[in-house]
Amino acid sequence: MTVVIEGYASRFYQRDLNDDVVVPGAFRDSLTRTGPEGVRMLYQHKAEAPVGIWDEVYEDADGLFVRGRVFEVTPEARMVCALIRAGVIDGLSIGFRTEKSRFDETGRLRVLAGVALWEVSLVTFPMLPTARFRIAEAARAAA
Repeated sequence: MTVVIEGYASRFYQRDLNDDVVVPGAFRDSLTRTGPEGVRMLYQHKAEAPVGIWDEVYEDADGLFVRGRVFEVTPEARMVCALIRAGVIDGLSIGFRTEKSRFDETGRLRVLAGVALWEVSLVTFPMLPTARFRIAEAARAAA
């Protein structure tokens, strides 16, 4: 079985808990190079814990939208699916390398204008509090 999820892994112009702010276009070059298949779906940023695949990863007016499937094929992925269904886990967090950034006029916020995105993790506590996912409505209706 699978769980289909969707949400925003990053939102533009919102300050995260690390004082980073992402601006539109930050993911464009990376996604052009790799497509969604180049972005891994992990649990808690653990490289040894892939739990599914991202079918869609793209920028829209609000931020970085993702839609993917969590596969219940490993013990950890089965646990993640159970936590998703129970509403215990709903956070998203991006793993990336900074390619282009600057500090804002206050010198406090780092503005990310270009990043090499390599993974989007399902997490308990996202660095950006509004980076959340939900079970996709189409998947919920089919269940």
